[in-house]
Amino acid sequence: MRHALVTGGGTGIGAAIAQALVAQGLRVTVLGRRPEALQALVSQHAEAMHAECADVTDPAQVAMAVQRAQVRLGPIEVLVNNAGQAASAPFLKTDLALWQQMLAVNLTGTFVCTQAVLPQMLQSGWGRVVNVASTAGLVGYAYVAAYSAAKHGVIGLTKSLALEVAKKGITVNAVCPGYTETDILRESIANVVAKTGRSEAEARAEFAKGNPQGRIVQAEEVADAVRWLCSEAASSITGQSIAVSGGEVMN
Repeated sequence: MRHALVTGGGTGIGAAIAQALVAQGLRVTVLGRRPEALQALVSQHAEAMHAECADVTDPAQVAMAVQRAQVRLGPIEVLVNNAGQAASAPFLKTDLALWQQMLAVNLTGTFVCTQAVLPQMLQSGWGRVVNVASTAGLVGYAYVAAYSAAKHGVIGLTKSLALEVAKKGITVNAVCPGYTETDILRESIANVVAKTGRSEAEARAEFAKGNPQGRIVQAEEVADAVRWLCSEAASSITGQSIAVSGGEVMN
């Protein structure tokens, strides 16, 4: 039974991914910064799931969490880099602190966690790395320059590492959701309501309008794409960035 590590795994897309992988027969460690959310999820899945608290931008914390997780559930052969943050600001109001925060969590966190588990995958001769990026990693959006730059970086990292480990039995891919039903989206809707005076329904409709299907993506749909990329069936899929966005972005 393979062991998967899902970062940002306590809520939203991360929790949906963790549950999908457990349903697929994997043991899953969910890693995040909020122990209450992690434990609430783990309590639903008995011995198949384990929780670790760590900041993905801190290599020492990640290394210790990985070590404890492997003692508990065995070698990690599947990594889903889902932890991330989104913040919006006009470019000239994007200060250095915001810029660095977006890079740290979205890009450096992916780098740190991948470095922590890749040696075990190389030793096993098998591995799956799936980076949860965003359609903002494929195209630009106004007012999220820092976030978009970080997610573009994740796509570049995905492609480069995929080539580096292509003959090692390891695949590296990215999933790029459009607007998805998560806390981040709900915060964005609340921000629009506060700044524009629109109703919540009007703000939500504006976000959904960018999706040609006219709806918000569900976390479970993103999880299904990740689950497939982690399977044996996707052995020939590597270096790809798959948009889960109702056709909003087409490669």
